Amino acid sequence: MSASSDPPVRAEVTGGLGRLTLNRPAAINALTAEMVGILRRTLAGWSETDRVRTVLISGAGSRGLCAGGDLRAMHADAVSGGTGSLDFWADEYRLNAELADYPKPVVAFMDGLVMGGGIGVSAHASLRVVTERSRLAMPEVGIGFHPDVGGSWLLAHAPGELGTHLALTGGSIGAADAVAAGLADVFVPSARLDELAAALETGDAAEVVAAFAASPPPGDLADARAWIDDCYAGDDVTAIVGRLASSPVPGAQAAAKEIATRSPTSLVVTLRSLRSAAGMPDLRRALDQEYRLSAALLRLPDLAEGIRAQIIDKDRRPRWRPSTLAEVSPAVVDACFGPR
Repeated sequence: MSASSDPPVRAEVTGGLGRLTLNRPAAINALTAEMVGILRRTLAGWSETDRVRTVLISGAGSRGLCAGGDLRAMHADAVSGGTGSLDFWADEYRLNAELADYPKPVVAFMDGLVMGGGIGVSAHASLRVVTERSRLAMPEVGIGFHPDVGGSWLLAHAPGELGTHLALTGGSIGAADAVAAGLADVFVPSARLDELAAALETGDAAEVVAAFAASPPPGDLADARAWIDDCYAGDDVTAIVGRLASSPVPGAQAAAKEIATRSPTSLVVTLRSLRSAAGMPDLRRALDQEYRLSAALLRLPDLAEGIRAQIIDKDRRPRWRPSTLAEVSPAVVDACFGPR
């Protein structure tokens, strides 16, 4: 079979292991509607058979598990008034919930780049493995969007204000920081992933993963908890940026500068989303809220502009509307959270 005719998701069962491999390596396995459909149908079938005891999710190629969703398609909908993204998000968010509630162990290899939708297909798994190559991020505020795919739930439940820091900066983190933030469970060197996958074919998933676990290279977040928890407290983005900018800690000052480049509307929506998700009873309720926010932000100007600047024209100079936090309309933000 030629590479061009390969399915975008490979599904195979070896021993008691059902392997789902995202298979668009040239696009760092970015998710499409077809891929989400394959994943959901396959998982539903495997949940009903004794042949599969454990599920493994991984990505083809060496660049990463998944770089997220199809931003070009999202941009096309944003500028044309299309609805394809709404249908995609509805199906994708159902997949996120189904992974979190799956009746069998789901192991995710979060190797390489894991962004946006890639977090959604891995961070809700029951056993999440990172490597020395892992770079995790929810960078949505940089394109006029918000942390979706259950990101609001995951980040709201990170220790202290680590999730708020990651959401508002949109920065990427490595293996140790992913574990510290609750987005991953164990570190395994990338050279041992094939061996780990083979062991999962016959062994108990939790016991096998624990046997392969090692100590990751040091991260940054554990030592930064004090200033992160202090600076990111509260419900006011402007106040948070002010505390970061006036902090004597270089990392805090750098965060303030990073946040200043993000969509002001997205920042306000994202902080409110995280604070709201923190009080919700379960992931599904957070996903319902995220869908409302996604639908609302699709029709606001910053999403099309953010994707234009990052992906279409690649000038990295988005012109946000409004351009400052002070100009963000409370009524517009309220409308984003209203019923649709």
